[in-house]
Amino acid sequence: MTKLSVNINKIATLRNSRGGDVPNVVEFAKDVQRFGAEGVTIHPRPDERHIRYQDTRDLKSEVYTEYNIEGNPIESFVNLVLEVKPTQVTLVPDAVDAITSNAGWDTIKHKDLLVDVIKEFKKNGIRTSIFVDPVLKQIEGAKETGTDRIELYTEAFAHQYSLGNKNAVTPYKESAELANKLDLGINAGHDLSLDNIKFFKDNIPNLLEVSIGHALISESLYLGVENVIQMYLRKLA
Repeated sequence: MTKLSVNINKIATLRNSRGGDVPNVVEFAKDVQRFGAEGVTIHPRPDERHIRYQDTRDLKSEVYTEYNIEGNPIESFVNLVLEVKPTQVTLVPDAVDAITSNAGWDTIKHKDLLVDVIKEFKKNGIRTSIFVDPVLKQIEGAKETGTDRIELYTEAFAHQYSLGNKNAVTPYKESAELANKLDLGINAGHDLSLDNIKFFKDNIPNLLEVSIGHALISESLYLGVENVIQMYLRKLA
């Protein structure tokens, strides 16, 4: 079964829009785990426009499933991760002003940076994952960094699938097959939803984990959080 990690950034965005502490990020993380989610994902950015660095600390004692922290390995992020020591850190090459993640790493160009950061995280017992596009040479490059896993960036698949192009899954399947041969674990995320998650999961061999936030929270506005989490779990079984 592929694990479902719920990205709770949107809950922090809603909270920050009014100030105060409603909705409460920590309580929401506790609830999604109680509803069946097998992990909690956050992506603290330097401007703290949604998840704040203090949220990252506050969540540590309350996430009893898998705690996944995403972000660009700038100094403040690296220090935060080493302080909190989550289950997994997912390295994402976000520009400071990026609205959301929009590209995977060039694992060849940035090999030295990634090797150094990953070595430090692994020395501290933190599993590492690298956000990558479904490009075979980038999967091979990821292997050379020493990472434990890759996270396939699925925006292109989701967009094409919504247009009826099921062949859009092919480069992801090929990337996963290569990753399996290289003994890299496989995660995936970005624009996965109730509409496309089962097809994607069924075509990706040994998909370990998906991280879903925007779609899941949006779907929950109509269907309810607990119900939506159960719907995802059934599709991922």
